[in-house]
Amino acid sequence: MNTKIIGKLVKKARKKQNFTQAEAAGYLNIGTRFLSDLENGKPTIRLEKTLQVLEGIGFNILIIPKSNHKLTRYIADHLNEE
Repeated sequence: MNTKIIGKLVKKARKKQNFTQAEAAGYLNIGTRFLSDLENGKPTIRLEKTLQVLEGIGFNILIIPKSNHKLTRYIADHLNEE
């Protein structure tokens, strides 16, 4: 996972909900510049705001230790089903 992938996920979710960047930024209580930077994968974006956007746009955030191979594999396999 990196900022480019997160940005693509956010942009896809925003467009799926038929929000412009300005509308989404207003709804999420963030600036349009931040949302644009996030969607474009800027590597220095603020984590707290990024988490706020991810939750606000409909993502669950889950952190799994790499050592939990079984769960990681299960999740990766089932994410592709969407």
